[in-house]
Amino acid sequence: MLKIVFATNNLNKLNEIQALMPDSIQVLSLKDINFDDDIEETESTIEGNAVLKAQYIKKHYGYDVFADDSGLEVVTLDNQPGVFSARYAGNHRSDTDNIALLLKNMQGQTNRKARFKTVIALCIGTEVHTFIGIAEGEITQIPKGTNGFGYDPIFKPEGYDQTFAELSASEKNGISHRGKAVKQLVEFLSFGNKKS
Repeated sequence: MLKIVFATNNLNKLNEIQALMPDSIQVLSLKDINFDDDIEETESTIEGNAVLKAQYIKKHYGYDVFADDSGLEVVTLDNQPGVFSARYAGNHRSDTDNIALLLKNMQGQTNRKARFKTVIALCIGTEVHTFIGIAEGEITQIPKGTNGFGYDPIFKPEGYDQTFAELSASEKNGISHRGKAVKQLVEFLSFGNKKS
């Protein structure tokens, strides 16, 4: 069985990822390797932060590791909040405050198009690989649903009448940005790195 560390302290993300992994891959959390700190996200891009987090754990702990960074990019807000999605309303990282600020900033906007973007960075052996998942959709006028986390209650994916927060976990994982990126990661871990 392949053991790999997922560099996150976010239990929601951890649960989502573990649900997407096959039985042949065991995902360890940062707690499992006795790392309780936050890795400061100092890069200016989603991809940069994902690579930074994975390389930090690889360098200091030696494990094969992957990390993700995700952001919500709203077209009419010049793709904000983007890399600052988790801290949009301040460093206290409140989903409720982030949603309230985003909806306030979008008042009167008719173009509600947005996308969720996830970049997963994998450090395995001496190599670094990245996998990108995008979910296109739009921002709703009001929050709906109680599932999920982050901006899920105000993001309606393309082709759906419900927000991410109204979908079941398995429905969301099947179409979400993170689900798409994880699928690529799993394919690589299962098949891709055996080709070299």
